[in-house]
Amino acid sequence: MPHPAVDWAQAPKLARSWAVDADGSAHWFMAPDVAAFTTFWFSEPLPAPDFGYVGDYKASLTERP
Repeated sequence: MPHPAVDWAQAPKLARSWAVDADGSAHWFMAPDVAAFTTFWFSEPLPAPDFGYVGDYKASLTERP
């Protein structure tokens, strides 16, 4: 179930989702970057506020509306 308190106004422009890891740290997950002239892509999570999330980290994934 998405976390309703995620404030998308605080999210980086290219953030696609927000989630909490098993260790309790929250991250923004970005749209993947594709390296020029390759088929390689990567997506680096960025630290995010936890927005008061309490619950199972496995249920924290919240996609950008």
